[in-house]
Amino acid sequence: MSILVDASTRVLVQGITGREGSFHTRQMLDYGTNIVGGVTPRRGGETVNGLPVFDTVQEATQETGANAAVVLVPAPFAADAVLEAADAGLSLVVCITEGIPLWDTLRVLRYLQGGPTRVLGPNCPGITVPGMAKIGIIPGHIHMPGSVGVVSRSGTLTYEVVWALTQRGLGQSTCLGIGGDPVVGTTFVDALRLFEADDQTEAVVLIGEIGGSAEEEAAQYIAQGMTKPVVALVAGRTAPPGRRMGHAGAIVSGGTGDAASKIAAFQAAGVPVADHPEQVGDLLREVCG
Repeated sequence: MSILVDASTRVLVQGITGREGSFHTRQMLDYGTNIVGGVTPRRGGETVNGLPVFDTVQEATQETGANAAVVLVPAPFAADAVLEAADAGLSLVVCITEGIPLWDTLRVLRYLQGGPTRVLGPNCPGITVPGMAKIGIIPGHIHMPGSVGVVSRSGTLTYEVVWALTQRGLGQSTCLGIGGDPVVGTTFVDALRLFEADDQTEAVVLIGEIGGSAEEEAAQYIAQGMTKPVVALVAGRTAPPGRRMGHAGAIVSGGTGDAASKIAAFQAAGVPVADHPEQVGDLLREVCG
């Protein structure tokens, strides 16, 4: 099994005719992802990487049977792209685009609240089920199929940790980046719930960073009864207070959201915290026996 995505997932690329859309479509296809078409308004009837291009998601869904989409469009249009995919009935929308105004994200998530569409992102690297499919921009070659779930706020740290796990022979069940913005569609707790219910996942690596309270909320969920072992890594230990570090959500203010408080929360929940990416594998072997 896997979470959210498998080999049968039928994917549309919104923004497929753009430079980034075309490039990453090719990478996803080469990995084996079941991409069935793309969407760019007023470009319907063209082809990109051998895939049909449609003017609307609704038309594309009707013609291809798609049930997921990846958004690779500029920030001013990304929120409407997510809403269009949801209105077409897609169950998963992976929003790679960064720089989307917070108000737009809040508007989209409020509209989708209680509905059947799950959003991953925005400002995320996507999701990979090793050996089956990748939706987004995570490099495919770093993965190895296995039983370790990986969830992260940081794209680059996702790549580092996944590669370190693969080199140690610790394969992954599903790897997903939830995004580095202050508000995202899928939280750490959401991902932990999915991993807890996944038969293939035997342990989870959670990669956090400074800013916000998502890691503390995850620690609370783990402490309240998650049965699978979790290992954490928290980036930003040396970040000066009040300075944003890389992501819009990675800012410490008002004495909250710093690395120390997050590490303390995990340790209180019985979660070992790695000092650096290469240590994650060692801690996994310890907690898994």
